[in-house]
Amino acid sequence: MTMQKHVLEYQGEVKMPIVDTRSDRYEAGSISKSRISSIDLLRGLIMIIMALDHVRYYFHYDAFHYDPADLSQTSVALFFTRWITHFCAPVFVFLAGTSAFLSGQKVKSRKALSIWLIKRGLWLIVLEFTLVKLAWMFKLDYEITLLLVIWILGISMIALAAFIHLPKYLMLISGLVIVCGHNLLDGVIPPFLPEPLWKIMHISFSSIVIGDTTVIVGYPVLPWIGLMVLGYYFGMLYKQDFGDDVRRNIIMKLGITITIFFVLLRLTNTYGEPVPWSEQESTWFTILSFLNTTKYPPSLLYLCMTIGPSLILLTLFEKADGWWAKKLVVVGRVPLFYYLLHLYLIHFLAVIAAVVMGYTWSDMVVDTMWINTEPQLHDYGFSLPFVYFVWVMVVIMLYPLCRWYHDYKNQNRDKWWLSYL
Repeated sequence: MTMQKHVLEYQGEVKMPIVDTRSDRYEAGSISKSRISSIDLLRGLIMIIMALDHVRYYFHYDAFHYDPADLSQTSVALFFTRWITHFCAPVFVFLAGTSAFLSGQKVKSRKALSIWLIKRGLWLIVLEFTLVKLAWMFKLDYEITLLLVIWILGISMIALAAFIHLPKYLMLISGLVIVCGHNLLDGVIPPFLPEPLWKIMHISFSSIVIGDTTVIVGYPVLPWIGLMVLGYYFGMLYKQDFGDDVRRNIIMKLGITITIFFVLLRLTNTYGEPVPWSEQESTWFTILSFLNTTKYPPSLLYLCMTIGPSLILLTLFEKADGWWAKKLVVVGRVPLFYYLLHLYLIHFLAVIAAVVMGYTWSDMVVDTMWINTEPQLHDYGFSLPFVYFVWVMVVIMLYPLCRWYHDYKNQNRDKWWLSYL
C-alpha cells in the first residue's frame, strides 16, 4: 500500500545512503536484496488475503446480514475466513512505516523525508475520497463518505512526518505508549477536544454530519499512527552492520515474544481488549472467542495477535525462493495499483452476479449496505466455497496486470508520477 519508489536491485546487494536519525547526517551503507524482497513478499501475501475479505463482502449470502465474528451466528469456516484477513490492515500500516524508513535512505535530510511523507499522505487521502470511494460504492456523490484504510494510511504518514524528527528513543516510547495505552481511552470523551475530532481519533463507525454529508469513521486514526511509528522504528533493523543471521534472530524473537505476550495477556481478560473471551459450548468456539479481538479501533491484543506472527513470517520469507514467492513479490511492489484494481474488479463481478440473480446493476450501489440493516439485496449471495472460487479467479486475473505494471515501473524510473501509484 505504500507509495515508495523501490530501489534498484543489482546482483549481491542494493547500495543506498543510510540516515542517522539523530541528525540530518547521512552515511554510506547497504541493504541486502533479500531484505527488500522479504518485505515485498509479506506485503504481497497480505494483499492477496485482503482480496478474500472483499470478495466475501460482495459475494457471500450472509455478508449483509451479520458479522462473521458474531459467535451466535457464524461457523468455524466463516469465522476464520474473516479472521485471517485481520492481518491485512495492521501489516499494511506497519510495513508502510518500515518502507517509509527505507525510502528515507534515498533523500538528503529528515526535512526532505517529511515533505515526501506529507505529499504522499495527502495524495492517499484524496484517493480515499475519490477513486476508492467510487470503487466501493459505484457512485461519487458525497451524501455518505467513508474513512477507511487508505485514509488512515494517509493520516498516519502525515503524522509520521512529525515523529521522525524526534530522537530515536522518544519515537519508540511514543509509538509504544499509543499502541499499548490507547485502550485506556475506551469509552472516554476528553472534554478539551471537540467531539468530531475525538470520533476521528478513537471511535469506530461513529457518524459526523457536515452539511449534507454524513462521514462514517471506519478507521479511527490514533492506534494506527502509533503502529506506523513503530513500523518506522522497526525499519532501523535493516540498516545495522551485524550479519543477516543475527538480524533475523532478533526479528524472530521479537515476533515470538509479541505472540506469547498476546496469549498470556488475553488469558487474563484484564487489559488490551474490550471484549473478554469466554468458554463456549464447544472447544472450537472457545478458541474462536479467544481469537475474537477488536479491530475497530484495533485493540492492543488485536495488534499483538497480528503483528507477532507476521514478524515470524517476515523472517522466514528472507529465505523464500520459490515461484510463488517471486509472484508475491511482484504484487507487493505495486500495492496501490493492486488495491485500486482489485476493488473495481470485485465490485464489477458482483454487479454481474447480481444481474444474473435477477437484480439490477443499480442494486449494487452499496451505500445502503453500509448504513441500513435491510439492504435491497435481500436474497443475494453465494456459498462460502463459491466465495473462495471467485477469490482465486480474481487473484489470477489481477496478476498479469500487476506484472505488467511492475515491469513498466522498472523500465520508466524517470517518470515521477509513477511514484504516486
